[in-house]
Formats: sequence, C-alpha cells, structure tokens
Amino acid sequence: MTDDYTGRVSPGRPPHVRELPGLTITKLAVDPEMSNNVYVLRCRATGAQLMVDAAAEAERLVPLVADAGLTGVVTTHQHWDHHRALAAVVEATGATTYVGAPDADAVTEQTGVTVDRRLEHGDTVTFGEVTLGVIALAGHTPGSVALVYDDGSRAPHLWTGDSLFPGGVGSTFGDEAAFRQLIDEVETKVFGTLPDATTFYPGHGDDSTLGDERPFLAEWRERGW
Repeated sequence: MTDDYTGRVSPGRPPHVRELPGLTITKLAVDPEMSNNVYVLRCRATGAQLMVDAAAEAERLVPLVADAGLTGVVTTHQHWDHHRALAAVVEATGATTYVGAPDADAVTEQTGVTVDRRLEHGDTVTFGEVTLGVIALAGHTPGSVALVYDDGSRAPHLWTGDSLFPGGVGSTFGDEAAFRQLIDEVETKVFGTLPDATTFYPGHGDDSTLGDERPFLAEWRERGW
C-alpha cells in the first residue's frame, strides 16, 4: 500500500490512489452538493478496470479510466446521486453494468441504461484476475450491494455504498422495519463474516475499518435511523 493514502477526497480535488499487491484503488469525489465517492479498481496483473458508482461528472470519470477502458460498472444502489454519469460512462466505454437485482429496474428507468447483470447475495464480479464477492444489504434500498475483495493474503477491502459509513449504517428514512433489516444484515453479513482489519470504502466521506466501528454496533442499533 502507498504510505500517503488517506482516502480523504473532496469534489474538484485530485483522486487518491491506494496500491495493493493485486489491485489499484483510485478514489474520487464528485458533485460539491452531494460529495459522492467514485472508485476505479484496476487489476494490476492485466490492467482491466471496474468502476463502483458512476455518480456524476462523466467528463472527469471517462478520462480517469484513460486508454485502459472499463470492464464494468457496479451501481451499489438505485438512488439518483449514485448513477447520474452511468449512461455517459457506458456509452464511452461499453462497460458491462451490474446492479443489485431488486434495484435494477429502478436504475434502468432512471438512467435509460440496460442492466446486464442483476446481482444476488453470494454472486461474484470478475475483472482481469480480480474477483469481488457480492454482499446484499437490503434496508437503505431493497437492492443495495457491497463488494468485498479478499485475495487471501492480506486484510479484505469492502465497498459499501450507502449501507455502512464511519459512525453508522445508512439512512432508512424513518422506516423502522427497514432499519432493523439493514442493521441486522450489516451485523451478520459484514461484521459477522469479515475481520476487524477490513478497510471499507463508503459512498460518501472517509474510509474506516470494521475494527474501528465494531464497538459502536449496539449504540447504532439503539439510536436507530
């Protein structure tokens, strides 16, 4: 890993880059109002690339993938702020599109982009020699997904969309049943299966580790959202 990576990015500023043995992670913030994170993941063995959330500012995202092109784009969930550049990025790159199955029709309706693969819990997404596991985390939206990279040699890395942030799970907009579903799924499928050393990368804001957040799970559950 690069020693100077902090994961603290802001709209209009340069991306931050983290080098793992098999994967390069480029993190970019877009849109001053929403400050969405966009991630470009590059297989270091083959150069194949995957984007997580083509959120906005296609004029910055397309040059970010450069001549290497783009194998696919995963949209973590159906909310408008996470896919405003999807149509333009797909048109420019021909990338395969991936969305959690319950959110796929909404993404197509909102963007006009056909979803090529509807993701279910336990699926995998592969680009080059990199394989990501799919974790379905219903609650913030019915089809929210997280992606986990675990090469077996180092701590895993996890992209959580708006399902998990430093300081809590994502909003369920006052829906108590949806909140219980989300906190249960995050506790079981994320904290219950991945080690504390796992770094996670949310849809907005800074990164964190599961170990830093685990002590607050009971507090989050009591607080609700």
